[in-house]
Amino acid sequence: MGNQATGMKKADAQRRETLAILVGGGPAPGINSVIAAAAIEAMKSGLRVVGLREGFRWLAEGDTSHVDELELEDISRIHLTGGTILGTSRTNPAHDEATLQHVIAALSALGVRYLVCIGGDDTTYGATQIAQRTKGKIGVVTVPKTIDNDLPLPENAPTFGFETARAVGAEIVESLMEDARSTGRWYLAITMGRKSGSLALSMCKSAGATLAVIPEEFRGNKFDLAQVVDTIVGAIIKRRATGHDNGVAVIAEGIAERIDTTALAAAAASKADPYGHIHIADIPLGILLRDRVHAALKQLGIEVTVVAKDIGYELRCAKPLAFDVEYTRTLGYGAVRYLLGGGSGALVALAGGRVTPIDFDQLLDPNTGRIRVRTVDVSTESYEVARSYMIRLEPQDFEEPALSVLAAQTQLSAASFKARFMASALVYTGVGPCFRG
Repeated sequence: MGNQATGMKKADAQRRETLAILVGGGPAPGINSVIAAAAIEAMKSGLRVVGLREGFRWLAEGDTSHVDELELEDISRIHLTGGTILGTSRTNPAHDEATLQHVIAALSALGVRYLVCIGGDDTTYGATQIAQRTKGKIGVVTVPKTIDNDLPLPENAPTFGFETARAVGAEIVESLMEDARSTGRWYLAITMGRKSGSLALSMCKSAGATLAVIPEEFRGNKFDLAQVVDTIVGAIIKRRATGHDNGVAVIAEGIAERIDTTALAAAAASKADPYGHIHIADIPLGILLRDRVHAALKQLGIEVTVVAKDIGYELRCAKPLAFDVEYTRTLGYGAVRYLLGGGSGALVALAGGRVTPIDFDQLLDPNTGRIRVRTVDVSTESYEVARSYMIRLEPQDFEEPALSVLAAQTQLSAASFKARFMASALVYTGVGPCFRG
């Protein structure tokens, strides 16, 4: 009787259309909530649901054995948990023609009619290639996931996972601020954010850290590491002038991609990921900045303990906040309704409380052929408020009497101090009224 029931179950599964779910890129709080919402809505609509383990990794090899049949009891409570029950990888399904054909053939062999991809810009790019090649035979949709908050969503909506990462990160920064105050030291906290400084800036703003340093503040595609060092050193000097010998600088890891790689010896030895990105985790940005900042301070006659602290991996699998749970349940539901409505080749977002599909073609940068990245707009009031509460050298600090007060903290004359640090006060490229002049 048991064998007969199993056989009937398999036959029923074969008759139903199949929806597959996979996760690409790094983890982010809320992934499991998307999986649960999408799976439940698909099951309610009579679909068979499978989870593809480790993103595109096995599909890229034509391997169809790493697949989980998802049942209601498997996913009914996972929306409250961090991480991903399906695992993830950074495998690029469109790395080359052979890889793309393997992925499409594997999906076809599994009988996949609909594909939900949970990921960021790289996963979305891979999904665009599958959608273009299959021409509707496989309905493809992407759910925007990244703690970096760097996908161009309508109404400047956050990517899911960002709000939780910001909250957890801000708590860590608050602890570092208290430790810095208690021990009389400075922390350089390096946070995730390859292309966008959104997470670093938001953590700083939320926690009230001393300052944030993000790549969007610097002109040009590349800039000198010395500009970053002087920005931090200037903040340390300005804070000392008010009688405080401690602080926390929150620095976006994307700084490493914008600094001339000749300044980053480790970058040459760092292997690129399947999407061609430098593996930033291999670049000891915090250690490099710590040593450069310490050396610059010593040259100025200032003795300060400077500690590098990486904040990143501990944010990605945190238990999602209620915001991210609610947000992702709507996105998961919306992704399935979009597919069942005949849609394919889009990313689902929320605008005005409504699920809003954005065609993949609208997301592509015509110059690069890749997914456009949203960066911090340093001309907005949102940035202006963050900047106005930071301790950083500003143009007005180079006027008397402030100039002499700052120079007195060093071994430099007022004129020499101005010549050394004036450039670091002008890296801001926005037009906010607080920073004109």
